[in-house]
Amino acid sequence: MAEEPIRREQRRDTLTGKVMVGYQGWFNCEGDGMDLGWAHWSRNRRRTFGAGNLTVDLWPDMTELDDDERFKTGFVHADGSEAEVFSSANRKTVARHFRWMQEYGIDGAFLQRFASGLRRQDQQRHKDAVLEHVRAGADASGRSYAVMYDLSGLPADGCGLVRDDWAKLRNRGIPADLAYQHHEGKPVVAIWGIGFNDGEKPREYTLSECRELIELLKEDGCCVMLGVPTGWREQNRDSTIDDDLHGVLELADIISPWTVGRYRNEDGIERHARDYLRPDLQWCSERQIDYLPVVFPGFSWHNLTGDKLGAIPRVKGEFLKSQLDAAIQSRCKMIYVAMFDEVDEGTAIFKCTNDPPTGHGAKFLTYEDLPSDHYLKLTGQAARQLRDKLNKDNE
Repeated sequence: MAEEPIRREQRRDTLTGKVMVGYQGWFNCEGDGMDLGWAHWSRNRRRTFGAGNLTVDLWPDMTELDDDERFKTGFVHADGSEAEVFSSANRKTVARHFRWMQEYGIDGAFLQRFASGLRRQDQQRHKDAVLEHVRAGADASGRSYAVMYDLSGLPADGCGLVRDDWAKLRNRGIPADLAYQHHEGKPVVAIWGIGFNDGEKPREYTLSECRELIELLKEDGCCVMLGVPTGWREQNRDSTIDDDLHGVLELADIISPWTVGRYRNEDGIERHARDYLRPDLQWCSERQIDYLPVVFPGFSWHNLTGDKLGAIPRVKGEFLKSQLDAAIQSRCKMIYVAMFDEVDEGTAIFKCTNDPPTGHGAKFLTYEDLPSDHYLKLTGQAARQLRDKLNKDNE
């Protein structure tokens, strides 16, 4: 399923007409050289990743991975074979993921770089390694990538970690990469986590700190994308209520509301498009700000939190397809699919198996007997549909 040829510089110079994915890149395995144990596979990363010690609801399809990409776990499949997973610290595996993006026509990825982890040397070492793997994988496959800083968990004054880290990345030539995603002539840097209302435990970093960070990045010549709550425009639902919020968001070049878990079925998708997506798009258009809607295939974090397995059903891809259709028909110019590799919360679109481990009370989702590449195909088809719609609208 080869994508039509396209010059690399054409692919990376704009987000218009692109369907991007989020790439966590946060999975570690015992023996991968990072000394982080089974991070993001297990609850206790220093114990064997097996029954009673897991946090993921989907199991990756390991069929295509080579022997040096496989890490044996404490789980077994129904036929008695040892169940294996991958590590994001493996350069070959990350390159393979970007080849999948190329094969199915997905344009590129926002690499998640959690700012709170920049305080720990071991975690930063892993983040830097994955960033280098992503750079190489995106370049080799003709895809793009951009850094997305997630501010979740930062203390007061923590935005300085992002400021200092971006300065280091710029010195390493990251935004000058041919593969680095640009928009309107500027390298894209995403800041996720501005304006959220977290209830009883409010975020410690302030809007004032966020404003300072955004202004610094813009002065540095960046195109700044902001990840914001669903209710940002009317300051309801998951949004903080603050007179300064809109003033900060108006500094953005791109606004991207987080919608994972905010609706659960077809009716919810229609209500969201009517009450949020289209009015949001209008608000941004009036201020010459680009709008990047987030869509997701389903949601499940049973093994992470004890919630119901498959809490937001995928309905064999129809849930994701309806969101993609709504975004395209609403004349959005770009789309963000969350996420490529997020098996922790059951939002992954990469290849997952219908034959997960069994026994010892472990429960996993499957792709409902669909081919393991079904969601990759669906996402790539949406990219082509988006470009077709934009071309027709511009005729």
